[in-house]
Amino acid sequence: MEVSVRRSELGGRARAPPSKSFTHRGLLCAALADGRSRVLSPLASDDTEATAWVLERLGAEVTQKPGVWEVEGGALHEPGENLHCRESGTTLRMAMALCTLVDGSCTLTGAASLSRRPVGSLVDGLNQLGACCVSDGGFPPVLVRGEGSLRGGAAEMPGDVSSQFVSAILLVAPLTEEGVALGLTTPLESRPYVMMTMEAQRAFGVDVGAAPDMDEFTVDRQRYEQADYRVEGDWSSASYLLAAGALAGSVELVGLKAGSSQADAAMVEALRVMGADVSQRGGSVAVERSGLKGIAFDVADCPDLFPILSALCATAEGESVIRGIRRLRLKESDRVAAVAEGLARMGVKVVEEENRFIIHGSAPRGGVIDPHGDHRIAMAFGVLGLAAEGETTIMDADCVSKSFPGFWDALEGLGAELRRSGDG
Repeated sequence: MEVSVRRSELGGRARAPPSKSFTHRGLLCAALADGRSRVLSPLASDDTEATAWVLERLGAEVTQKPGVWEVEGGALHEPGENLHCRESGTTLRMAMALCTLVDGSCTLTGAASLSRRPVGSLVDGLNQLGACCVSDGGFPPVLVRGEGSLRGGAAEMPGDVSSQFVSAILLVAPLTEEGVALGLTTPLESRPYVMMTMEAQRAFGVDVGAAPDMDEFTVDRQRYEQADYRVEGDWSSASYLLAAGALAGSVELVGLKAGSSQADAAMVEALRVMGADVSQRGGSVAVERSGLKGIAFDVADCPDLFPILSALCATAEGESVIRGIRRLRLKESDRVAAVAEGLARMGVKVVEEENRFIIHGSAPRGGVIDPHGDHRIAMAFGVLGLAAEGETTIMDADCVSKSFPGFWDALEGLGAELRRSGDG
């Protein structure tokens, strides 16, 4: 499907979709708990469906009902087929850890984009804890041979490749024979995502000890307890609609937790620094069209904000510098290259460096954008099209189903002028 967006005048209220990251974590913790747990208000998307599918192959029973997914967890078993994780890096990396608890062999695969996502440091970390994991040169597919339990003990890994490596080990750590002492050899990036993992674990009765700078973690042997786990609204998905308000009118989003541990709650502060008219009350955030100014911002802890911040900076007065972009080359696409390509197509000058991205704000013009199958690129340029001269066409626009299946509907419901084609 292609979606063409024109300059629009937005106005209205929308509800933030449920958090993808917390839905993953709720499902995973529920699968590790004995008995029946409920994940309330889950996000149904390609990625979370991938996690549910993999967990079912590993022996959990996942019953999807409107507004609630029931999970019968407990003992995991060898799957009868390869564990295809679609395009979900979270699913792949977390499931790698769970597979170390299985008595038998598990092969984890995924779509072509997933084969480019590194897993080598996680393979090394799990093997230090007594696992038997083998990857293809540090990339999927991954073979895990388990004996029904994991020894545990001490392990080290870098903290600046993917926070998902740390989260994966923390998830299985309480079920190891000896517990786990995990040390990081480089500073942890995207630490809010590890905090989200620990928050979800607490909801299921598991306590993780972390040093103040989160370079060391200690986990004693414990058991996950069944729970009713409510998923909060997704600040990542909300960031696109909040940006749409700042560029094209007035938008209020409800269902967002104030003080959330989600990394992308930083969007509110970024908008304020850029001069946007933002008001926040309880679980509601309202943004009105504003004259934006350039910003200096570090996305090392909130890398998913990079595409939408770049879209905002493209219209802002002056120069913007976004730092902390190195790991963004290892996402669903090379997000740095994809954003640079899209902005150039819309007449915006950028300078791409190893860990900095410089944007010279201007008056973007419409163009044809290839998101390279990346949901966040598609959404960011869909939003930028609301303020561009002429028409902006997003190819492969249904790739947004990875995280926000209702994105185009939500944008249209707020008043966006858009046209869909090729969706049958």
